[in-house]
Amino acid sequence: MSLRDSTTDFAGGGAGDRPASTRRGFDYLIVGAGFAGSVLAERLAAGLNKRVLVVDRRPHIGGNAYDYHDESGVLIHRYGPHIFHTNAQRIVDYLSRFTEWRPYEHRVLAQVDGQQVPIPINRTTLNRLYGLNLQTDEEAAEYLASRAEPVAHIRTSEDVVVNGIGRELYQKFFRGYTRKQWGLDPSQLDKSVTSRIPTRTNTDDRYFTDAFQQMPKHGYTKMFEKMLAHPNIKVMLNTDYREIRDEVQHDQLIFCGPIDEYFDYRFGKLPYRSLKFEHKQLDQEQFQAVGTVNYPSEDVPYTRISEYKHLTGQVHPKTSITYEYPSAEGDPYYPIPRPENAELYKRYQQLADETPGVTFVGRLGTYKYYNMDQVVGQALALYKRIEEAEHGAEAGESAQHSQSLAEQAP
Repeated sequence: MSLRDSTTDFAGGGAGDRPASTRRGFDYLIVGAGFAGSVLAERLAAGLNKRVLVVDRRPHIGGNAYDYHDESGVLIHRYGPHIFHTNAQRIVDYLSRFTEWRPYEHRVLAQVDGQQVPIPINRTTLNRLYGLNLQTDEEAAEYLASRAEPVAHIRTSEDVVVNGIGRELYQKFFRGYTRKQWGLDPSQLDKSVTSRIPTRTNTDDRYFTDAFQQMPKHGYTKMFEKMLAHPNIKVMLNTDYREIRDEVQHDQLIFCGPIDEYFDYRFGKLPYRSLKFEHKQLDQEQFQAVGTVNYPSEDVPYTRISEYKHLTGQVHPKTSITYEYPSAEGDPYYPIPRPENAELYKRYQQLADETPGVTFVGRLGTYKYYNMDQVVGQALALYKRIEEAEHGAEAGESAQHSQSLAEQAP
């Protein structure tokens, strides 16, 4: 595969006339065209005039946030629903350079005991499920406290939920879903897994409560295209970086893929959970009441169904939905949070620290579950460190040059 034959330019990007684009080789080779890689590519190209090559083994940019119009003309997310939310204004400001936004507050229902009720559990959930008439936050808090079963030492995901709301609600909403999602019982998983899902005493049925909850107006892929449109950036798709790393000259490598893969699984594979997606086009305008409906029961093989027109606001006579099936095999999605896995990652992290010229970033590069805004924040923070180091080096060179001139002066 030649570099010329497999390189893609976006929105007029390409060779260009800038000095950085005419140099042989690249300042940075970035592996992965998702959020981490694309943000760093844009910043390095636009902020420091670096020449950047981005490679991705998939046939598209955008990583897991990739969206496209399916056979019916409905905009869908290939890898399941991606809902953007954040409390960080700086991340909103940065991404707003590449997209407009449409307001969207995600709502999720859970199919429990023959009905669909809000998740995270709130006062409405309790009233519908048990035929109650709880009127205030205080009443709901008292009710949950009456069902809670205190756990002296909270270590696992099961402990978190049982301690907060009791075993019955745990079994209705969490146990089956978690077992399907992770392939492990909640009693075998770190407490961080279920700590991510709050229980509310009010009637707020939004899945997230962040200050900023909006979706890219024209989709994620369009946003990534604009991000990567700089003339200093080249993109190679359908490309494993191992195929081109020795043929492409580059000064620094930023690796957003699995850290264990980079080191040829020297200490063994880091465990991940994967997902399988079944996309369906339906000849009807709407399928379900909200963007996502969860199915906690282990009798149902999938964990959730998502309908994208809720997310995108698209008006279309047909609709498209996606069934999600957790899997032990396939692309790595979720690092499995168990102590032994954290210890294995530390061994790879030590190798990474000892490897010059390579920086690992992103969910796979750092073996940590991140939301999209957190990945953007991590990438921007890394760029800031690179920028400061670059400017520090330039200042040092300038001072050294001035000193040299002074010493040469008569």
